[in-house]
Amino acid sequence: MGNWWSAVEPPPPMVLVPPLFDFPPLAARIRMLESSYNLLFGKLALRCLFDEYFEEAKHFSTRIMLKPIDDPHVDLIATVSGPLNHNPEEKIIGNAQFRWQSDVQDPHTFIDLFVSSTKPILLMRSCAYHIKSGFGVFGIFPVLLRQRLFSEDYGVMGFRYGSPNLSVGATVIPFSHKYDLPKNAWLVSKMGRLTAGVQYEPQCKFFKVGSKDGARYKNLANWSCAIGYGLGSGSPLSPSFNFGLELAKNSKFIASFYQHVVVQRRVKNPLEENEIVGITNYIDFGFELQTRVDNDESSNNIQDSTFQVAASWQANKNFLLKGKVGPLSSSIALAFKSWWKPSFTFSISAIRDRIKGETAIGFGFNVENIREASYQRADPNYVMLTQNKEHLAEGIHWKIGKRPVLQSDVKSGNFDGMPKELRPLDQIL
Repeated sequence: MGNWWSAVEPPPPMVLVPPLFDFPPLAARIRMLESSYNLLFGKLALRCLFDEYFEEAKHFSTRIMLKPIDDPHVDLIATVSGPLNHNPEEKIIGNAQFRWQSDVQDPHTFIDLFVSSTKPILLMRSCAYHIKSGFGVFGIFPVLLRQRLFSEDYGVMGFRYGSPNLSVGATVIPFSHKYDLPKNAWLVSKMGRLTAGVQYEPQCKFFKVGSKDGARYKNLANWSCAIGYGLGSGSPLSPSFNFGLELAKNSKFIASFYQHVVVQRRVKNPLEENEIVGITNYIDFGFELQTRVDNDESSNNIQDSTFQVAASWQANKNFLLKGKVGPLSSSIALAFKSWWKPSFTFSISAIRDRIKGETAIGFGFNVENIREASYQRADPNYVMLTQNKEHLAEGIHWKIGKRPVLQSDVKSGNFDGMPKELRPLDQIL
């Protein structure tokens, strides 16, 4: 009878694992249309870190990303951007993209239509990729243009092969009356933690009549090469580190690194339940240095050396703070996200122009239900993380005191039971 009136056992301690603000990045949805050389070596992550939520000074941007509940194979992205004040020299730009995807879980085979108030007016893009064989074909075709001046205005086609350790491909202009093939080509290989790649991209749209094909390939200004060292699984729930060196077009040397850190801190939110003992935070840091290595006097207006540093901190599911510093300007951005269905994101950024000595504000607003992620609860090692599933938070040893304990020991590597938004993206190099 004594056990009948005994106190109810308290619920087990939990650790909150909030979803990332924007994962996977929108650029990853069309990565099969781009050269792998332009996305690897940490370039995609750095692009998101340096650009996302940093709105242009004295400008606004609005983006709506929706998909119907009855048909998840299609979605629509519409954007409107322009100046905050009335400026007759600047116009409000609007565009929309309608996309059809054959497999909801596989974003590599799709077709989309892009309409815009600027050039091009109507653009069609398509990609077909066979996962088992690794071969794919893609095309970009401007349907409506005000004026077609170059061969690329009639369309570009590409062929590629991808595996976990190799990516090779090329793009050609099928309707060109000249034999300037290929338009670009790339080869990237991964060996353990090292990734090396080379890309051929001619600088001139047209060549002199009678010029030898070998002269174009011998011109070092048409070639770029890069090498990178990377750690991590590629999942946002696992820490990662990327360091890269690139010699671009024999004229610019680029050194960069990007680090994604997953940490845990003590929860001090009175709105949370008592069993919530910790929360996961995401901290990103990136650095990029560009230095000229050529002696081209015609490019004196370009700085010989420039750099930029950026960092971001996602405190919880609702708040994101970012900042970046460069020799010419500095920016800071704050984003708030409400995880309704669809979700709403409001961002404000302040830009300090050191040359003009001015500070300006930019605004952004997003509505989305394309990338769905839920608030997670899991153990500190993220073992068997699934949606809407609770796990014990055993193994967390919180240090007594006011300072939080930062923990990033993620060693499980089991991502099979995770939502597709949080799985690694490196299955295809």
